[in-house]
Order: sequence, then C-alpha cells, then structure tokens
Amino acid sequence: MKAHTELVAIARAHAEAEGQNDLATTLATLEPEPVYELQPVGRVMRGMDAARCYYDYFFASFRPLVHGFELRSEWVNDAGLGQEYLITLRTPDGGSERHHVIGILTFGREALSGERVYASERLLRLMFGPAYELTEPL
Repeated sequence: MKAHTELVAIARAHAEAEGQNDLATTLATLEPEPVYELQPVGRVMRGMDAARCYYDYFFASFRPLVHGFELRSEWVNDAGLGQEYLITLRTPDGGSERHHVIGILTFGREALSGERVYASERLLRLMFGPAYELTEPL
C-alpha cells in the first residue's frame, strides 16, 4: 500500500493531467476498477472501460467547451483529495455559463480508486456525455 503522501501526489498528478488534456496520464493514476459517484443525482459508474469512455469524451468534447476554470479550494484527508472548481463554459449562442463542481479524488491502495463528483445534473451530463448512460442508480 502506498503512503498517504504518495497518494496525494498521485491525486494532484491526476488533476493536472485532466487540466492538460493528458488521457494516458489521467488513466495511469487510476486503480484497475475505478468507481465514479455522481452526486447529488445518485448515480455510479464502475470499471476501467467506463472510465476510458468518460475520459475519451471529456477530452474530445467537454474540454473544448471550457472557457476557463478556477480552483477555489482544495483539502486533503485520509480518504482523498477534494477540489472545488468554478468552471465557465462556452454556450452555442456565443455566451457563457458558470458551474460549480466539487471533485473528490478517492484514494485506493496503490492509486486513485475513483472520484465523487458533486455538480448539477446538467453539468454532469455535459461532462460525462455518453458515459452518463453507463451509470446506474447508487
């Protein structure tokens, strides 16, 4: 089992890789069967195939909508690393919309066991795209 400080470093590397559109590094920070909880909608997505579907869509289709993002706060405890973001998206009419999201990168034994994402249902559907259909009730 990795030390807590190593898991924190893995979580930060994961967040940085997401910000840099780095699919390979993002996936490499995950344990073989990651679990993603979507809250408050009460959905869950399991497994590496589902995570790959999510990130393929996230980088190709969601990230181009992101006009900007701000890390508002970050905290660490024994279970994971939490990050609160304000994300600004471009809208089809040339405008923008702002969304608040909290992602908690959960620690496994050797890497991240997944994530709990707290956001509006609209943002979750925009972020997860076709992977949202791979979720099931929690």
